[in-house]
Amino acid sequence: MKYTQLGRTGLKVSRLVLGTMNFGPQTDEADSHTIMDAAQQAGINFFDTANVYGWGANKGRTEEIVGSWFAKGGGRRDKTVLATKLYANMATDDGKVWPNHDKLSALNIRRSVDASLKRLGTDYIDLYQFHHVDRDTPWDEIWQAMDVLVQQGKILYVGSSNHAGWHIARANETAARRSSYGLVSEQCLYNLAERRAEMEVIPAAEGYGLGVIPWSPLHGGLLGGALRKEREGGAARSGAGRSADALANSTIRAQIQSYEDLLDKHGLEPGEVALAWLLTRPGVTGPIVGPRTADQLASALRAVELTLPDELLASLDEIFPGPGPTPEAFAW
Repeated sequence: MKYTQLGRTGLKVSRLVLGTMNFGPQTDEADSHTIMDAAQQAGINFFDTANVYGWGANKGRTEEIVGSWFAKGGGRRDKTVLATKLYANMATDDGKVWPNHDKLSALNIRRSVDASLKRLGTDYIDLYQFHHVDRDTPWDEIWQAMDVLVQQGKILYVGSSNHAGWHIARANETAARRSSYGLVSEQCLYNLAERRAEMEVIPAAEGYGLGVIPWSPLHGGLLGGALRKEREGGAARSGAGRSADALANSTIRAQIQSYEDLLDKHGLEPGEVALAWLLTRPGVTGPIVGPRTADQLASALRAVELTLPDELLASLDEIFPGPGPTPEAFAW
């Protein structure tokens, strides 16, 4: 496994991030533990979760599964850089949003961190992330609450997810005025098929010293050999969601066919190339991989050792052209 610094921090993290969103809803506790063991044995030290994972009546379940894995001992917690998130409604009143049980008020921050620590069975979180921007709570209030958590030793670093470039700038300018450390990472949707983050989010992250952590690196399975699996009649993830909607578009379908044809010529696996491409991008710390099985984890691990030649990178840019930098991308 290869490692890098998380943004401007001194924290060393693996170039792959283990995403746990499937733990509980699609992967049972025993198999989830097996995947986490395999990931750690392979050198992955960066695990990502969220308080809401488990979803619906089971929200919080994923953190509990991670916590039960930590409870097995063997240095599991000490070897893990643990990231979780808050923002979503965690009230249990049949899905109704009771006031102050969601978003980023100082009250909900206090409530959410304590609940996550209990579910995770740990006394601190390495990276505490805002799952979404809160348009109602001022950044001064958010940073005051976060500074208290740092002083209490409950969290070490703060990150964002699904924030625009100007949100990152505003957050860290406010933090600087308060002598707070500010955001150290941004977790955003970014992959070969979805490159809009290159316009402003990634430049803002680089400018303020944030590590970029792409989620959905295979774009819901679209970049994981979706058309090949469709032809083979396999149970591909492309059968539903973002990937299915994309493949219904003839232009995108042709684009994915060109992608798979190109990689067939090079004898490469689409999913592994999609991950390896992200590892070549400026500012990227590491993509989040969310394996449902041990085989999917093994495929992701191969991507770290994959070197993409310049000719192939150029061909990928031709198939999936990026938007270009701002303001040129939209100004002319």
